Amino acid sequence: MLVVGGDEGLERLAGHNPSVEVLRASGLEDTLEKLGRNRRIDAVLLLDRERSGVIVEGIREDNPAHPPLFLPEGLPRLPGARVLAAREPGELIDLLLAYLES
Repeated sequence: MLVVGGDEGLERLAGHNPSVEVLRASGLEDTLEKLGRNRRIDAVLLLDRERSGVIVEGIREDNPAHPPLFLPEGLPRLPGARVLAAREPGELIDLLLAYLES
């Protein structure tokens, strides 16, 4: 999973679940670089309130077959990004895992 922006606590929580590997990115360029280098990324969680729209647009332009995109509730909705009914890091990761395992 690639987490763009947000709280450092996501990494610690993911470490408690051995099936979750969390990579972090900051901004569009870093996000595109990480997605380009690691084809095993199975989801992108966007936590950057101000730049999520630009990041989603950039991901789509760079790779039409990108991994699924997710936003926590409370962030502005973006076309093509699924909204997770959570705001807390642990809940976000649990919901993402449930989605990926279904």
